[in-house]
Amino acid sequence: MAAEPMRILIVDDDVDTARMMRALLKPEGYAIRIEHDGLATVEAARSFDPDVVLMDLTLPGMNGTEAAEAIRALPPRAGCTILAVSGFEAPAEGPASPFDGHYVKPVRHDALLAHLRRIDAARSTVGDA
Repeated sequence: MAAEPMRILIVDDDVDTARMMRALLKPEGYAIRIEHDGLATVEAARSFDPDVVLMDLTLPGMNGTEAAEAIRALPPRAGCTILAVSGFEAPAEGPASPFDGHYVKPVRHDALLAHLRRIDAARSTVGDA
């Protein structure tokens, strides 16, 4: 793991879902911030500088895809990992997509944790280079 804990921004308009995600991830030692709407998420990305964003797609103010695109436009956050987390179908994929992956609710915790550990390990390797 890198010297600084990986910063994860959890975005979900359902307060209980966001809290559950935080409860799952907090024991891993990650620094976590929660937001519940798209506009606040973009502002949080500016100040919190997340390494990973777990983004619900249906949000008030600005939907998850719009918020992800806005975060991608913020230097230096263009390179952070943004994972869609939704009960709906996967967002559009491909080079134009603002998402690096998609998890369907209810999220398989083991799969999400394994993915985040790989991201953190890669982040640590880059920091050591």
